[in-house]
Amino acid sequence: MSKIWRLRKSPALPDPDFLQTLGVHPVLAQVLWTRGIADPGEADRFLTPRLSDLHDPFLFKDMVPAIERVRRAIDRKEKVMIYGDYDVDGVTSSAVLCRALRRQGADVMTYIPHRMEEGYGLNLEIIPTVKDAGVTLIITVDCGITSFEEIEALSGEGVDAVVLDHHEAEGGRVPSARAVIDPKQPGCSYPFRDLAAVGIVAKFIQALTGSFPEEDLDLIAMGTVADVAPLRDENRVFVRLGLPQITKSQKPGVRALIRSARVEGKTASSHTIGFVLGPRLNAAGRMGTANTSLDLLLSQDEGTSLSLAMMLEAHNRERQKLQGSVFDEAIAFIEADTGILNDKVLVVPGEKWHKGVLGIAATKIAEKYGRPALVISFDNGLGVGSARSVEGFHLNEALAHCADVLEEFGGHKRAAGLRVRQEMVQELRSRINAFANDISVEDMAPVLDIDMELSLGKICMELIGGLSRLEPYGEANPPPVFVTRRVLVKSRPKVMGRDTVKFWVSDGRVTHQALGFGMAPLCAGLRMGQAVDIAYSLSIDDWNKAPQPQITLKDIKVLTK
Repeated sequence: MSKIWRLRKSPALPDPDFLQTLGVHPVLAQVLWTRGIADPGEADRFLTPRLSDLHDPFLFKDMVPAIERVRRAIDRKEKVMIYGDYDVDGVTSSAVLCRALRRQGADVMTYIPHRMEEGYGLNLEIIPTVKDAGVTLIITVDCGITSFEEIEALSGEGVDAVVLDHHEAEGGRVPSARAVIDPKQPGCSYPFRDLAAVGIVAKFIQALTGSFPEEDLDLIAMGTVADVAPLRDENRVFVRLGLPQITKSQKPGVRALIRSARVEGKTASSHTIGFVLGPRLNAAGRMGTANTSLDLLLSQDEGTSLSLAMMLEAHNRERQKLQGSVFDEAIAFIEADTGILNDKVLVVPGEKWHKGVLGIAATKIAEKYGRPALVISFDNGLGVGSARSVEGFHLNEALAHCADVLEEFGGHKRAAGLRVRQEMVQELRSRINAFANDISVEDMAPVLDIDMELSLGKICMELIGGLSRLEPYGEANPPPVFVTRRVLVKSRPKVMGRDTVKFWVSDGRVTHQALGFGMAPLCAGLRMGQAVDIAYSLSIDDWNKAPQPQITLKDIKVLTK
């Protein structure tokens, strides 16, 4: 589907004082200005993140009672359980908090529920385990904000709870825990709402110990990026300062993970976390229990760490195989039914598909067809599904419209989970497509945000070096995208591996090489001499030659006149 180009609205040029104060490349200043960073002090904090920029952790509601309860547990040698989630954010949160409490002398144990057998969050079945272990305080990380019944039941057994979570409070309610640390709960005045759970854990440790846990910035960066938290404010500090620590980490588990993933000696980036390390840490939870990942991050032994890392490698290969199988079966189902192909929302059922890969399959299907996708695995008549959306379609509102045909659902605009009886799946398909009926295909078209128009003559190594100060890139801070209009294709496009296409473009005065990853189908039929508009980011081409600027295409539009 053709992308809609959306030029970010901003004044033509930054305030001269803004540019002079920052002393940066004018294009970098324009990008900052366009993205709403128009104050020199804010721009300086963005370009040069420091730990001194972090907010006071005691601005969190309930921080004082949370610290008092945990401090009392440490002083009295109470048994403390850290109860986490099975994704990367939950596992890194558990590891960072466990390390910090043990440094404080706490008697602490960890627990992560089994994804398939127990599901997400606290469950009542944990109570016998808690009682048998003699636990008197449970600290939830990356979960707990909606665990009303479970926390009340624990309290009835004499077990206090402290909740460290970053999810929305259901209906504005919070559970009756001893303390709840969540910037999204009502009445919390903390100035940054978008911390990942591992960031909230870090702030809790800062309040508990009086200093930020710099030694664990590698894990904090991993959890923040893997949870797709916006890389602004404190998240940007964590990730900018944490990425170098990943590369030079002293933790045997992190070193073993890097070695098994074959990225030794390479500079860590957000991409490294999102597409290399994160999937491996996630794989254990998807295939079974996430304890393998947590054990790895807590390991102090080189040999044990390498063994655990290789187990994650095996889990990841299994995940990739299952993911490919589910995706292929889902595509075959869609392509075999023209009725489904005409739906605006794709509802794809299957029998006994592995639940751990449904979300990934839904994401790939939504990307392939440019439409929301619900992938549902049925077993004995009950379906568990993951849903992923596209621009312009609010998934959770759509599922709310179908609530009476669903057993359970929850999520947000772009992602959700659901349960449905097998006999109701066709009604679900009908109902959710009726909801989507008033939404045009164009409204759901992918959007490409453009930072500014740029002439080819301004592209140089100095500019690329200046723009590198925007890194690390990620959620809410993507690489800047530029557009140049009416350039000519100056060479015959060459198709390389994985549908990558390469050719040269010129405005009549300056010529640059353009590379489009996976864009061969879009560039099919492109000829020398054609006029095109190009949207692109900038990179460096240093393959067997002196470094030179390279245009990395994001989209292309052939001009007919």
